[in-house]
Amino acid sequence: MNAPVQTPLASDAPAFPIPANVFAETVTEVKHYTDHLFKFRMTRPASFRFRTGEFAMIGLPNAEKPVFRAYSIASPSWDEELEFFSIKVPGGPLTEHLQRIQPGDTVLMRKKPTGTLVLDALLPGKRLYLFSTGTGIAPFAGVIRDPETYEKFEQVVLTHTTRTLAELHYGQELVEAIKTDEILSEIVGDKLLYHGSATREGDHKGERVTTLLETGKLFTDLGLPRIDPAVDRAMICGSMEMLKETAALCEKFGLDEGANSKPGTYVVERAFVD
Repeated sequence: MNAPVQTPLASDAPAFPIPANVFAETVTEVKHYTDHLFKFRMTRPASFRFRTGEFAMIGLPNAEKPVFRAYSIASPSWDEELEFFSIKVPGGPLTEHLQRIQPGDTVLMRKKPTGTLVLDALLPGKRLYLFSTGTGIAPFAGVIRDPETYEKFEQVVLTHTTRTLAELHYGQELVEAIKTDEILSEIVGDKLLYHGSATREGDHKGERVTTLLETGKLFTDLGLPRIDPAVDRAMICGSMEMLKETAALCEKFGLDEGANSKPGTYVVERAFVD
């Protein structure tokens, strides 16, 4: 039986019954970073369990059959709320409407999370690379805030490549928040390294993550040795092209792709939002 009709979204979309077998949660915060990027936080169902790095299917109660899309959960598994980082696509079946949500609005979420960007899918190692472009940083927003990450790895390297400097702000904000957090700052210490680059402007203009890896500049910039499959592990999240090219480079370094059923030395996420 369907739940009662919900309050319309702030965008004045008509209200529809909440479908069965989904959570209907309340938006608690919305922050717009650019004309193309925003984050939102919402309440977390008491029964909802997930592994840091997984994604969930998100929708809105604005149709009889709501459109659902895969969104990486940007919060760590210990967080009392759920955070998501999204692009804004003009005319996108979901993001066209999602970008207009406000605190108090309702967001739908299917009950089963999944995904491969989880620590369980990686073999033990000493250093963890997190390669991201655009909103691909979202799952790593959770990974870098999870104490378990620093229990399993001596060093964590977050790389984020965007088109503009403004698009780097979400990741920079996360790293700074960790440094000032009373609990996380002690756990993380100096284990987290960050490398941000905007391909269209700034000091790193033109430096895509693949270029940084191919030339070795990433390692030079951070004072690290080149990737060694004996000790280094990697997670990759971004566009389809970026996934393909970065995975190929990881293979050249000697890493092997892993999965939940068979842990390896690198993993890739292939779920996208339109």
